Amino acid sequence: MTAPHVIVVGGGLAGLQAGLACADAGARVTLFESRPRLGGATWSTQQQGLAIDNGQHVFLRCCTAYRGFLARLGVEDRVHLQSRLAVPVVAPGGARHWIRRAPLPAPHHLGPSLLRFGHLSFAERLRAGTAALGLRRVDLGDPASDARSFGEWLSRAGQSDRAIERFWDLLVRATLNLSAREASLVLAAKVFQTGLLEQADAADIGWARVPLDDVHAHPAEAALRARGARVARRAAVTALDLDDPVRPAVRVDGERVECDALVLATPHDAAAELLPDAAGVDRDGLRALGASPIVNLHVVFDRPVLDQPFLAAVDSPLQWMFDRSEAACLERGQYLAVSLSGAERWVGRSRADLQAVFLPAFHAVLPASREARIEQFFLTVERAATFRQVPGSAALRPGVRTASPRLFLAGAWTDTGWPATMEGACRSGLLAAREALLAAGRSGTPGRLAA
Repeated sequence: MTAPHVIVVGGGLAGLQAGLACADAGARVTLFESRPRLGGATWSTQQQGLAIDNGQHVFLRCCTAYRGFLARLGVEDRVHLQSRLAVPVVAPGGARHWIRRAPLPAPHHLGPSLLRFGHLSFAERLRAGTAALGLRRVDLGDPASDARSFGEWLSRAGQSDRAIERFWDLLVRATLNLSAREASLVLAAKVFQTGLLEQADAADIGWARVPLDDVHAHPAEAALRARGARVARRAAVTALDLDDPVRPAVRVDGERVECDALVLATPHDAAAELLPDAAGVDRDGLRALGASPIVNLHVVFDRPVLDQPFLAAVDSPLQWMFDRSEAACLERGQYLAVSLSGAERWVGRSRADLQAVFLPAFHAVLPASREARIEQFFLTVERAATFRQVPGSAALRPGVRTASPRLFLAGAWTDTGWPATMEGACRSGLLAAREALLAAGRSGTPGRLAA
């Protein structure tokens, strides 16, 4: 029997996951990517002699789909995953306190470090613990919850402005790319329920030890080609043809290519332009998801200034900073990558402006930087790093299926129940692959999805 042909449009993590899952199940796969590179929102480049990533991407132990993707690619040795959650949090002046998990069952594993979290008063720590436990009762499927902001919920839960800024924002900005006041209650509650409250080890943090292209794009392309897949970069799909319900097609470079099933795994704004009426997808709703930017600072000091692999900051324009010296192959000094989430205020600012703001910020939280010299300071800006994960966004996220029986959607913007993360992208790819294989007459359950 001839193997079914699955076309995947988009070479980000969702598309790579979908394509590989289909190829592993015996389908013939063609993957089209309009850009010259794969990896989507995770990519690497060379700049000023350094191997850099476009931004600092992390994952958690609970990210089972993403970790399964790494295992399938055979690159688990290219990432580091903490054996036990430990996050140093520093304030201007150098006061440092930790968020750590203790050897206790969830949800009590974070209690000891929260009680010692000196960036809050003792009363604020107690109220924060009570609020965290209260998040377990948020119904993630309730439209009323989707309509509320996390900030409003926190205020009703007795959280002070200082507690929101020094504790809740610390965790929410990094995962939802917005402040707690702006973010969706449903998505924030998902982060806390799955990442912090259900399993003691769920929030152990992982990150790439090598450039991201060597974790995602290059090994995924090699794995696809080893399965006989066609991977076409610089191949922009200009239209989807759904006139034949059992033989969908795409138009690319003036050619019409038919298939048995089609997975659309582009960013949501591009999907809104490509989807025809026959797909039955609310394109205006996709456009309404909007975009939230991330600005990344890449700073090379002439000597070590950070004594941990990473650090979070409060009461500072700095948010999270990572030591990327080894990954960038830096031979002397220290290279820090600083991720600024929900970064509307920084987009469009010049390098000189940002250096004038952030150099004093480094001096305030990293005393060793006061004697150090900055040898390089440059930016990467992702203007549409994620969709805007605000109240009401859950209602705008489409599911994997469409009105066309052979067209399926993938991307971190689809309704995975997860925020717009690498995990969400990989989950969507697995879900789309499963549906595409069934539609094309090839049964199978690619990958494994935990809650």
